[in-house]
Amino acid sequence: MRLRTQILILAFLLIVLAVIVSMVRKRRLELKYVLVWLACDAALIILTLFPGLLKSIADLLGIYSPMNMVFFIGLLVCLIIIFTLTVTLSRMSAKVRRISQVLAMLAEEVQEEKKAKAEEEKTENA
Repeated sequence: MRLRTQILILAFLLIVLAVIVSMVRKRRLELKYVLVWLACDAALIILTLFPGLLKSIADLLGIYSPMNMVFFIGLLVCLIIIFTLTVTLSRMSAKVRRISQVLAMLAEEVQEEKKAKAEEEKTENA
């Protein structure tokens, strides 16, 4: 990899890291959801600084070329992110269902109280 390319990639990764940290500090993203992105960014920074490391890892795993290794790692990262989002979505779905049930019960109680008050007013007026 050429030095100019390494510098451009490193600058881009540092900007991404700064944006992620900024969003966490502004409370736009929760830290528990950002950890995968931070780990990916850190790994890419290391691989950019040491390009021979990717070839060594690919050889160690028996992968033909470093570019195939990049695609393999990308696929694994995508699968991890999808799984994390699926778990989060499932949790949120359960919370929404529970909140809806509580809201329906409260609405029913309010209706019953209104009905009881209306009956009391009828009996007092009669």
